[in-house]
Order: sequence, then C-alpha cells, then structure tokens
Amino acid sequence: MLHRMKPDFLDAESESSRKTCLESCIVRPRISRKGDSNDYIMNPHCNDCPTYEEAYRKSLESPEEFWGEIAGCLDWNKPWHKVLDNSNEPFTKWFIGGELNACYNAVDRHVHAGYGEKTALIHDSPQTSSIRKVTYNELLEKTSVLAGALADLGIRKGDRVIIYMPLIPETIIAILATARLGAIHSVVFGGFAANELASRIDHAKSKVIIAASCGLEPSKVIKYTTMLNNALDMIIVPKPKCIVFQRRNVWEAPLFESQFDWDDIMKRSKPHPCVMVEANDPLYILYTSGTTGEPKGILRPIGGHLVSLCWSMQTIYGLNKNSIWWVASDMGWVVGHSYICYGPLVKGATSIMYEGKPDRTPDAGQYFRLIEQHSINGIFCVPTALRVIKRADPETLLGKKYSLKSLKTIFVAGEFCDYETKAWAEKTFKVPILNHWWQSETGHPITALCLGYGHYANLPKFSTGLPIPGYEIHVLREDGSKAPQHELGRIAIKLPLPPGFMLTLYQASERFKQVYFSTFPGYYDTMDAGYIDEFGYVYVTARDDDIINVAGHRISTSALEDIILGHANVVDAAVIGVPDHMKGEVPLCLYVRREDATSNEEEINQELIARVRKMLGPIASFRTVAAITALPRTRSGKIIRKAIATLARSKQVKISSTIEDPTVFREIKKVLQKLGYAKLAPDPQ
Repeated sequence: MLHRMKPDFLDAESESSRKTCLESCIVRPRISRKGDSNDYIMNPHCNDCPTYEEAYRKSLESPEEFWGEIAGCLDWNKPWHKVLDNSNEPFTKWFIGGELNACYNAVDRHVHAGYGEKTALIHDSPQTSSIRKVTYNELLEKTSVLAGALADLGIRKGDRVIIYMPLIPETIIAILATARLGAIHSVVFGGFAANELASRIDHAKSKVIIAASCGLEPSKVIKYTTMLNNALDMIIVPKPKCIVFQRRNVWEAPLFESQFDWDDIMKRSKPHPCVMVEANDPLYILYTSGTTGEPKGILRPIGGHLVSLCWSMQTIYGLNKNSIWWVASDMGWVVGHSYICYGPLVKGATSIMYEGKPDRTPDAGQYFRLIEQHSINGIFCVPTALRVIKRADPETLLGKKYSLKSLKTIFVAGEFCDYETKAWAEKTFKVPILNHWWQSETGHPITALCLGYGHYANLPKFSTGLPIPGYEIHVLREDGSKAPQHELGRIAIKLPLPPGFMLTLYQASERFKQVYFSTFPGYYDTMDAGYIDEFGYVYVTARDDDIINVAGHRISTSALEDIILGHANVVDAAVIGVPDHMKGEVPLCLYVRREDATSNEEEINQELIARVRKMLGPIASFRTVAAITALPRTRSGKIIRKAIATLARSKQVKISSTIEDPTVFREIKKVLQKLGYAKLAPDPQ
C-alpha cells in the first residue's frame, strides 16, 4: 500500500497544523448579508490561515517553497528531488522526479483511509428518471477491473485511450481506469460528429476507444456508436479496439468486430494495481473545442495538475472532503476534467453529475430540486444556465418550493456574466454569485476570489477577481509595453507558469511556442482582452477578437451586451463587429425578446439604441439591432459569436457538432440579410 511521502521540510508538527487548518477551518464559509445590498461577506476563520496577500506574494517570490508545501496534500510514491525547473522555458516542469498515480490519489487512498462507504459520485438523470450513488469502494472496484480489461487489450503506460461517452459515472470510471495504468486519456465530447472524432483518433493514434451506446438530449437519443462506426470508416490509422457501455435502459447498440460489451469484459477481467508515473508525464490530451484542420491537443501534466486542483478546491472554492459539489458541465470540456472528476475526488468530496438541462428536464425548477435533494454546498455553472432559468421562471414559482439552506456559493465562468442576471440570481438563490476566469490551457482558475483565504465574497462589478497565487498577470499593449490601470489591452501572464498549466501541445511543441509565447516573449498570451484596476482586480472583457475597433475606439462586446441585457424585455443577446466603410467596424446586436414583452420589436430596437447611446456614448456607433428567436450556443452554453460574425461577412460557416441547435442559423442568416449583411453568404453547414 502507498503512503504519503512528505517533503523533508515539513516536520510532523507543521504538517499536523497545516492539515488541521486546511481541513477544518478554511473550508466552512460563514456568509452573512451586509445590509440590504447585494454584497456578501466571507468571514476569516483563524489566525493560522495565511492571507491572500501573503500567499500571493510568496507564490511569486518563493514559488518552490510555496508549491512544495502545498504538494503535501497528495500521496507520493516517491518524493521529488526538485520543485521547479524553468531552465527550458516555456516548457516548465514541477516536482521533478516525484512519482505518483492519479487514480490512486482520487480513489484508493480514500478507501485505505476508511472512507470507502462515502459517496463519491451522484448521478442524477431526470431524463431516465434515475438517481444513482457510487461510493469510493465501488469506484475502486470498477476502476481497477476496467484497468485490468484495458491491460488485457494491450494498454500500457503512455498509450492513448479515447473516451466517447455522456455524463454518466462510467465515463469517470473509464478516465480513472486509464490513469490507473499510467496511460493517457482523451475525452471527446459525446455527440461530436464522426469526422471530428476521426481526426482525434488519427491524431492520438489510440489503441482503444471506450464509448457508450448513446447519449440523451431532451426528447432525443443520440446514438454514439453510429457516429463511432462512421468515424472508424474514415480513419487512416489502424482501427482501435472498442469497449462499449450499453445503456440498455435507453438504447442497446449492435457490436461489430473488435468491439466488446462493457459488462462482458468486466466479468472476465481482474483488478489491476496502480502504475506509478513521473510527475511531468502526461495525464490527458484535451482537444480544444472548435478544432479545425490540424487538431490542437492540450497535454496536461499529472503531478502539478493534481496539486493545483486539490489546493484550489479548498482555497478558491471553499470546499473540503465533506462538501457536496456540483459542476454543471460535461466531461468533454476542461471544467469536467478538473472539477467533476479530478478536483473533488482527489479532495475526497462528493461530485454531482446532472444529466439534464436547466429548464427542460422537465422544468426550470431542477437546479433548486438538486440543491435540496442532494444538500449541495457549491455550484459551478455558466451564466447562460442562470439566464435560462430566469427566462423560463422569472418569479421562481417552481423554485420557491425547495430549500436552499445547504448552498453557500455559486461560481460562474466560461462567458460574460451580465449584471442583471447576477443580481437576479443572488436574490433568487440567496448566495453570492462569484465570477472567475480560466482557460482550457491553464486547467484551473487564473483569477477569482480565494474563499479559503478569508476573502470578501463580493466583487467589483464585472471583475473576475484577483490573480490566483502563481499567476503574475499584466495587461500589455500591442508593442509589449505594460498598459496603465484601466486601459484595455491584451492579458498576459509572466513566466514561469504555476503547476497544472499544460505541458505542451501534443506532437506540436513548436506550435505551442508559436501560438502562446511568440507575441510577448517571456509571457503566456491568454488571447483575452481586459484591464486591471487600481486595487489589482482583473476585468476580462472578451476574447481579443471580440473587441470591436470603432474608428480607433476599442469597445468590448461584453460592455454592450450588459447594457442590452439590462432592458426589461430582453432575455438574451449577442453583439458582434461588422464592417463599416467609414469607421472600419461597427457593432451589430441580435437579441431574444421576452415571451411576454410589453413592447414590439421596433420599439425595443429604438429603446436599445437610445440606452446604449446614453450609457456608453455615441462613440459606439450603435444603431444596428434586430430580434431573433434563439442564439447559437454550444452544449456548454457559450454563444458562438464568431460564427455570426463570419456569416455577416458572407463567409462560409462550418457548424460544429457542439452546437446545441444548428437550425438557428437559418433565421440568423435571414435577419442579417435584412440588415444588409450576409448577402452572398452560403448556407451554414
């Protein structure tokens, strides 16, 4: 059995004190309202906890000491001989020489510590009318047996396994079984089209694919194996073997040569022990959404990633091993990897997996039901989920019948959160709604409020928080000089980057350097735009290509959208830049009206134009606006603004299989043409 390997500089007394503080003090937020405002206070917990300022300073001035202490939260089979090696930037390495296993830290060690009967996962699926709880004991049993099955199929340390499954516990079992062998998993979003799946199979050269027979959308069954079989007909690499989990209560797929039934292969396989790997070996490949042409696969290191996730669960999100945590995302995205699977399980908490929509499975009361039924302490979702609930049930008639007393905080990220939605959600859920910012490349947040450091749980309007320890953030001008406070520019992070940041791009190290580090030498280019205020708070306004340059004035689409969404009759909106022969670019807005809107479209259009002129000024040149019935969104809730802008420029739009409803582009094209754009645009495909 493994045991915890403490760094030499942690003696028994300091280790005991640290553990007591982290486990019992930091993670129980006590929140009180301050007057009648929307500001919430997070009370500090004890004098032994470092302040945010102390931790942040130490992370930049003494990173080896800072992260070396934190890494004691994991069980190491072999201690590292060096905390940080940045001699070959940007290929930074952490905990060099240390050996561990991700599955062991997520599952085995909790069972060995006596927590085997604790619930690790709760799968709640209103679409199948089922709730299933998986204990750490069951997770260990099934993960180790599936690892044995993979080993029998030839999977060894460093091999790639593609996982093509919906949001069910078997997906996490497949992930952990792969990691148990020291192999590399690559989760492909369930429902990706055959050609996109094929490109990932070819690029990763996977020996085995683990798939489910199907996934579920409201009123629709998505047959994964049909797309899988089509993808296998397209690939140029040798055909991998397949393990198929049959969702027999939904749809059972026919199996072909070299395809094995999950249940059958589990019955004849034996448990496999954990294979130890070096801290800088890869844990997974994550292909970024919207990949076209040559796939771009983020390669994540095992040691640094697990350290940063375990630490962030308590430090950023204020949670501990007794917490019940729900991330409303999918396993195909980075959020699912970090905070549905590895983060909560390494911490020993309970992770909720919800297979449904916020408003349609069956109604807009589901978030409230989940909170009461499972005693959820923290939620992480995209702002769109809150907008959808607000649109479907603005008076919370469905939600009021449920108790929300267990809930402490809701975190939002992934897209802009407008103030109207934030204020409504805080009033409705009676907890702070905390915006924060991170990327697929980073693996954990870049900016946030660190609840574990006794932070105030309120944020300046539109801020995503303060830099997380380890991230030295600057806003740069195009020439690489630092922008002054409040000036909009490109957000960049000074090297070295903290543990958990991607190792490189899979099979594309030169591309890794060119894409992320060539624009501003010595910095990671986030490709996001924003500014920093005089107190150090960061404001991420948009992807840099979402900044509209109106006659030399750089205007953020999010600033315009916030003004538009403040209109009482608007429930959703997207702003893009379109060409203008006088000003270069001007904003164009498409919005969704409330179903019970008291004004007609023309009246709302004029009110929106006047509203923007009053609140932002005439420099925005905002005069082109129209109503539509729905905006194009990914299944994770993000608006695809770039696709709308491309269509407006009469260019071909390739519809990704991540789009929830591709048919919305038909109406958008017609509306754009009425506005004088997309005149020669081919139909999106």
